[in-house]
Amino acid sequence: MVIYLGKMNEVNHKNFVHLKIHTQYSICEGALRINDLAKYCKENKIKAIGLCDSNNLCGALEFSESIAKSKTQPIIGTQINIKYKGYSGKIPLFAKDLEGYKNLIKLSSKSFLEIKDDEDSHCQIEDIEQNYKGLILFTGTFDGLIGKLFFKNLTDEILILLKRLKITFKDNFYIEIQRHNDTGEKIFENFLLDVSEKLDLPIIATQEIYYQEKDMHEAHDAYLCIGEKTYVNLKDRRKYTNEHYLKTSEEMNKVFSDLPEALENNANFPFRVSYRPKNSLPVLPNIQTSKVKNVDDLLFKDSFEGLKEKLNEYVIPYSSEKNKEDLTKQYKERLNHEISIISKMKYASYFLIVADYIKWAKKNDIPVGPGRGSGAGSLVAWALSITDIDPIKFDLIFERFLNPDRISMPDFDIDFCEEKRDRVFEYLKTKYGKGVAHIITFGKLKARMAFRDIGRVLGLPYGYVDTLCKMIPFDPSRPLSLEKAIAQEPRIRKEEEKDPRVKKLVEISKKLEGLNRNMATHAAGVVIPEEKLAEFVPLYKDSSSNSLLPSTQFDMYASENAGLVKFDLLGLKTLTVINKTISFLKEKNIKLDINKIKLDDANIFNLLSSGHTVGLFQLESAGMRDALVNMKPNKFEDIIALVALYRPGPMSNIPIYNQCKHGDKEPDYLDPKLKKILEPTYGVIIYQEQVMQIAQELSGFSAGEADILRRAMGKKKRAELEKQKEGFVSGAIKNGISKEKANFIFKKIEPFAEYGFNKSHAAAYAMIAYQTAYLKTYYPNEFIAASMSNELSNTDKLSEFYEELKRLKIKIQLPCINECFAEFIPKEGTLFYALGAIKNVGFEAISQVVEERMKNGKFKSISDFINRVNPKNINKLQLEGLVKAGAFDSIFTNRKVLYENISNIIQNSKNLYENKIQNQSSLFSDENQKVSYLIQEKNSSNWLNNQILSKELESVGFYLSNHPLEDYKDALDQYRTKSFKDFEESVDSESFIAGTVMSIKEKKTAKGTPFAIIKFSDQSKVFELFIFSEILEKNREHLIVGKSFLLTVIKDREHQENRFRRINVRKILSLDNIVKMNYPNVEIQIYSTDNLEKLYEIIKERGNSKIKISITNDDKNYLFELKDKRKFDYETLKYLNKEDFIKKISL
Repeated sequence: MVIYLGKMNEVNHKNFVHLKIHTQYSICEGALRINDLAKYCKENKIKAIGLCDSNNLCGALEFSESIAKSKTQPIIGTQINIKYKGYSGKIPLFAKDLEGYKNLIKLSSKSFLEIKDDEDSHCQIEDIEQNYKGLILFTGTFDGLIGKLFFKNLTDEILILLKRLKITFKDNFYIEIQRHNDTGEKIFENFLLDVSEKLDLPIIATQEIYYQEKDMHEAHDAYLCIGEKTYVNLKDRRKYTNEHYLKTSEEMNKVFSDLPEALENNANFPFRVSYRPKNSLPVLPNIQTSKVKNVDDLLFKDSFEGLKEKLNEYVIPYSSEKNKEDLTKQYKERLNHEISIISKMKYASYFLIVADYIKWAKKNDIPVGPGRGSGAGSLVAWALSITDIDPIKFDLIFERFLNPDRISMPDFDIDFCEEKRDRVFEYLKTKYGKGVAHIITFGKLKARMAFRDIGRVLGLPYGYVDTLCKMIPFDPSRPLSLEKAIAQEPRIRKEEEKDPRVKKLVEISKKLEGLNRNMATHAAGVVIPEEKLAEFVPLYKDSSSNSLLPSTQFDMYASENAGLVKFDLLGLKTLTVINKTISFLKEKNIKLDINKIKLDDANIFNLLSSGHTVGLFQLESAGMRDALVNMKPNKFEDIIALVALYRPGPMSNIPIYNQCKHGDKEPDYLDPKLKKILEPTYGVIIYQEQVMQIAQELSGFSAGEADILRRAMGKKKRAELEKQKEGFVSGAIKNGISKEKANFIFKKIEPFAEYGFNKSHAAAYAMIAYQTAYLKTYYPNEFIAASMSNELSNTDKLSEFYEELKRLKIKIQLPCINECFAEFIPKEGTLFYALGAIKNVGFEAISQVVEERMKNGKFKSISDFINRVNPKNINKLQLEGLVKAGAFDSIFTNRKVLYENISNIIQNSKNLYENKIQNQSSLFSDENQKVSYLIQEKNSSNWLNNQILSKELESVGFYLSNHPLEDYKDALDQYRTKSFKDFEESVDSESFIAGTVMSIKEKKTAKGTPFAIIKFSDQSKVFELFIFSEILEKNREHLIVGKSFLLTVIKDREHQENRFRRINVRKILSLDNIVKMNYPNVEIQIYSTDNLEKLYEIIKERGNSKIKISITNDDKNYLFELKDKRKFDYETLKYLNKEDFIKKISL
């Protein structure tokens, strides 16, 4: 049966229409990138092409727009899993008109949102029957729903189902015929052709396309295995032939030459489709109600009411009587100016929505950041409590945020306390309905991930693949393609040459790199669609996530193109830290309003000037600490400047700023007219706002024009820049500036516009930095406890804070089951280490254990612990972590015995718990009998000191009770090693230091040379050193976490004034090797000949060391050499160093 629609049958049958394209959005199935497809369509003058991704419409808008630009008709469809009588499989659906597209979206969303957590996405058959209008349905492939029923021999059920669907879909229903030579496909085709005759249903020829070129087949096969978590060499898995590529019309016409009807229906199909989704301008949700008739009037009312409150609280009380009237007038004029721009641009709703959820959050005790980005430059935002930064006080410009001469959506990025942000999402969902959603993101097969996944599916050993992956440089700020990474890494090329499996791995990885691997959620972005717009955006829900909101199936760019307005609700850990610190203070009856602290506190500036800024927001890196020490900030504006300057590019201006600040250099203001603008930053152009102000002051630009100039300079578009320069120079000439000077100033400010920072953002973040500095200055124990509790699983950060606690001489209670808590707790001048920070100790489980202790008293013994703790809270890994960290030392001192009996303890606990449930008493009533296996071994040997420390490192991530270098003390004394802290602060340029490796990160320079950043630890602190290629290559295999080394280090000769200047490593020696060596020449100085006999007993064993003995007796020095060589190793050295009669040993 051919479906005839007017003259459509006259179509040229040579134009075969590919309707079943699987793009990169068919996760781990489609390997066809939309951009490549659009290019193919344009080059081959394709008339029409259809999208039919599996289980989603993620690519619908991008596909529609990209394909339409190639002058090809896009057809939008998808394959949805349909459940029918206990079976589930894909059914293809296509939208032929607007109503069909809406139904397609409804069904796709339903397949994710209306299922149980443990189910795959699907709809019921009734769903497509109820939402059929405007849709065209195909029967699908041999592995779709109909195919699955067929291969289960349920042919009668198929006939019943198809009759049922025919009644609903009428002539919008096709029997789909495909020919890829896949197993079972031919007998399925015969059945379908028979059904077509019986039910009088039209047939249509299609090709299931997963990739563009035929040679992609092998890589695609591996891609399927990644998605299905299986292996290429397994026989019983999903497999396709190599025919699923983008064939030409000629090839397809040849394949289906015996079914002209199927070809004709295929060629006619595009004429049945009259709709495609298009990009839309932003559409804000409608907040007008009976109470809110006009959003512009509401914005005006709320802004002026808010401004009145702000002035009375933050401005008027701190101004002189004389200035009050002028100040009020200045603020009101600025507010009117901003409101007129916002209303004209129709963004009043946006401001009111943001203000509403921020006010709700603040009212409900959810910490909100002071602002972020250019939004802090808006007085309306301050008046509405969107930001906490007064833009007039800090000289911030509104047009940097919203410019009437440059139409773009306003974008408030709002920081919320991470722990409480979900409550804001819940509020938005309740207020604006089901359309509120996060934005989907896609995990990609990037270089390392591609290698790891493909290595696994090819069956390469995990350890080998892991080693290969670690050879690929990982630098998120400068990501390399796999091709470039391999070109820079000779070790991979060597492996490729000697192992054909690696060659295959590289080959396939290059083909699949960049494709989508999985769906995820952009947790910060939220869209609040206008009611009607929600019908045009498909939704997705990840059943494995605990997110309150669904996500759009469109990514960020497609969502914006669909007209959705994004609101950024970011989680900022620092706000959680501040909130937690204030909670600790409340428990001590200390009330603190962090928003009302003075910004001119000398104690805080002293802390910053010392460089001891661990834990301070934006100010804790080594470079930033050095900048603070050199700057010696004494006003809040210095912190704003430093936040803006400390980035590549402007960083070179920090010394100039400091020299001018300290009077060592005269500031250069370029022109007297610019002094007022540049004086606060000592003549250094730091902020984008300054560039705008210079254009306004010098050339008479409006604020909007000045913002366009700033953008033109930043984007480096030569034509636009020349146009702007012409306006700048001519405006300056009108203002009495010579042409030469105007050109000179333009040239001078141009580079600053490129990397100048947004002052609004810097001011807001400087405020948070200052607040953290305040808390650390006045409440260090509470602040560090809150900071560490916020980093429970980040051992690198915990290690830094632990070192800081030692520096501040704050007492630390080491992990103890009877004293510590799940979190870090500050109490009576002591910080109690968090049991929840021990690796593998679940926070919830240990919280239950602590709750039991708080309720019924401390644990008296291991037996008491077993008896009282619910077995669900103590699994093997948790107990191992606690034992290794020494948490049971207060009730059982032998860690080794306890560790070796963990299985018995767990079994004991389970038995006791089951007996309690069954109301049975234990066979043994005596407490000690319950743990007899421990009592018997209590006095057996414990772990050696180095084993104890090694286990501590495994469970805590750093050393708590002691340090491994203590075992090498005698050897280190011989080398006169310095602690890293002493060397760093000394004038010495070169020294021996020692360190134990904590972590290793290998990277590549821009030229591809390998280097490593190694985190070491000694008794004074944790420190990082750069190990460059030559030394790295020599020592790579020996540099292992937990191993200790003697390092010859030298300070960088440049930047002598820099307290934290780079320290380079010249030589690395393993301390284990040092202590194993025999010392060839030894001189032992003793106090008296009386000690010779005792010395002889110690060194009588023959060996390879030449021994000299020196004695000072009665003002005479005696030196003699033993005739026979003796054994003198590290153990001998250690032993002799403990003896009183030894004066000195020289090696």
